Amino acid sequence: MKWMDSYNSKLRTPEEAVKAIKSGMRVYVHPGCATPEVLLHAMCENSEHLTNVEVIHILTLGITPYSDQKMEGRFRHNALFIGANVRKAVNEGRADYTPIFLYEIPNLFYKGILPIDVSIINVSPPDKYGFCSYGVGIETTKPATEVAKIVIAQINPNQPRTLGDSFIHIDKIDYCVEVDKPLNELKYEERLKSPEDQEMYLQIGKHISGLIEDGSTLQTGIGAIPEAVMSHLFDKKDLGIHTEMFSDGVIKLVESGVITNEKKTLHPGKIITSFVLGTKKLFDFIDNNPLFEFHPSQYTNDPFIIAQNDNMVAINSAIEIDLTGQVCADSIGPVFYSGFGGQLDFIRGASRSKGGKPIIAIPATARNGKVSRIVPYLSKGAGVTTTKGDVHYVVTEYGIADLYGKTLMQRAKSLINIAHPDFREELDRFVTERYLKKVLV
Repeated sequence: MKWMDSYNSKLRTPEEAVKAIKSGMRVYVHPGCATPEVLLHAMCENSEHLTNVEVIHILTLGITPYSDQKMEGRFRHNALFIGANVRKAVNEGRADYTPIFLYEIPNLFYKGILPIDVSIINVSPPDKYGFCSYGVGIETTKPATEVAKIVIAQINPNQPRTLGDSFIHIDKIDYCVEVDKPLNELKYEERLKSPEDQEMYLQIGKHISGLIEDGSTLQTGIGAIPEAVMSHLFDKKDLGIHTEMFSDGVIKLVESGVITNEKKTLHPGKIITSFVLGTKKLFDFIDNNPLFEFHPSQYTNDPFIIAQNDNMVAINSAIEIDLTGQVCADSIGPVFYSGFGGQLDFIRGASRSKGGKPIIAIPATARNGKVSRIVPYLSKGAGVTTTKGDVHYVVTEYGIADLYGKTLMQRAKSLINIAHPDFREELDRFVTERYLKKVLV
């Protein structure tokens, strides 16, 4: 095997490999559960000589030492999606945020808008042909790595070998660092704060499940709501998956025969995704499993590709929604919280799908019931993630509002009906003063 000699010649310690990073470079980091923590630690521990290195990625799990205050001047993070581990740095101005739809991120790399000097990735060991798999995350990583001048890879036996457009050959990697380290896991049950929260999410999931017909193709986002939806789908038949990501909830639905993908009009028989966020149980399930086909986000999240799935159901969450139907999902007032992600990619794709249903799911309240998430106006400084023209269904634990083709008054009334009862009178009073009195005048 010719590639074996090449592989052996590229083996380095973490400290040796990161010497390729120079001042002024832009460094891309493999995100999600694949975050290459050993290399990131080595990069920051050996950074005394570095200045003005830009570190760029979407949501990562685990450590982000380059965003620490003590690293100012050496590194500056540019978030394409803001995770909890960099949120403080972004809002304190020590890191940047580039708002962009997930399916468009690869074009930033391909078009040279954000040239990549170094890509740091976490891949499976090479197979007998010399190909490594990107494993749990293809998303924006494969595009960034394809254009990177230097590729540094953690070669990790814990990284599953996922199939699809998900491989890189050893010849394309400049430095290899053998690392035997478990991937970061995301366990959704640990994120639920109380039995009341769990019941609320389950009620939202029950309402959404009523909108899902047999043979539908689903997209689910990040969080407790998608997991709750999955728990209510065991009476469905022949469901399919085309999504940017999924988590452990898919496993039982596949094993029980609910998810068969047989009725899909695009990639029948296959679950299409670009990354997963979950536990080792999920990583083992997707390992070398031909049911799953991984693609970069410019494919999975392209609204025109998504729309080719008939009966496409897109389920996404939000922080707040105003009475006209405007959705904010990436900030709490002026405080940046996350990013666009794939919400609008899939909302628009599902709306163009034959029989498609775009859904925004949101708990009726926040802060232990003290604040309504359905509001007269979005909070000062909040941005509109999904426009009122794009919103069709809105779901809370109190029911479903169908806003498509409705007037402002009809929208407001429908949303008030699914708001928490404690806030309905206040919201109704706003509508009366805002609309009815103005009409009478």
